[in-house]
Amino acid sequence: MQKKQTWIDYYNMEAHPEGGYFHQVLKSDETFERENQSPTALYTSIYFLLTDSNPSRFHRLTSDEIWYYHYGNPLTVHMITPEGEYQQVYLGTDIEKGQVLQAVVPKNTIFGSTVEEKDGYSLVGCMVSPGFKFEDFELFERQVLLEKYPEHKEIITRLTTEEK
Repeated sequence: MQKKQTWIDYYNMEAHPEGGYFHQVLKSDETFERENQSPTALYTSIYFLLTDSNPSRFHRLTSDEIWYYHYGNPLTVHMITPEGEYQQVYLGTDIEKGQVLQAVVPKNTIFGSTVEEKDGYSLVGCMVSPGFKFEDFELFERQVLLEKYPEHKEIITRLTTEEK
């Protein structure tokens, strides 16, 4: 298996504020106007590399995000729906274990991702439509989520920090 640093170096990935490493590979030339906002690309796409010690922390987008498994260890996408329901999706190649090659995280869903294998990593692609903009990105502090969803304390504690 390729070493994680090989992917990080090859794609010139940088640290993402939610965790992991990313590199934007596609951004639509077509845009549209949202009220009181700068023009928004129809879609954006990144390569995203996560490790067992550097997960994607709980955050929320105002757009749908499609995740595509590419390489490495399986990845678990943890979601809290707007109704407060906890769900998981497993990205990977082992269909007998319920893994899928791609999955959608609906807009306004709180989500984060983990690699469960010790010293493991996962390389995925993430496509956001309408396109990703940091002004549409919300990273959560632990206490905010614990107050709203105390029944999900274990995963909230794992995928948040005390401060943003």
